[in-house]
Amino acid sequence: MRDEEVLQMLEVTGYPVAYHHWGEGAEPNKPYIVYLYPVTTNFSADGIVYQSINKLDIELYTECKDPKAERQVEAVLKEYGFFYEKNETYIESEKMYEVLYETEVLIDE
Repeated sequence: MRDEEVLQMLEVTGYPVAYHHWGEGAEPNKPYIVYLYPVTTNFSADGIVYQSINKLDIELYTECKDPKAERQVEAVLKEYGFFYEKNETYIESEKMYEVLYETEVLIDE
């Protein structure tokens, strides 16, 4: 999967999507999604990277607990065949919820 395909997959949710963060003053109304690749877990063979594997973090931000938005993201991940782990936190300083979906994606060159 290429990065463009990851973006297109997340756009299927119907929510605004950005890589890593929104620019100053560009943050849309919630819910919205931010995604990033915080680390790799590459597969090696013969001392070289045989397959690039990126950890993919998908962050869903909402004003309040929003099970409908979570189901929408989860439905898309299932449709595309992604296994994920999920956790949730409330960001007091921002007065919003973050639901984090952690998965891995094989990156095509």
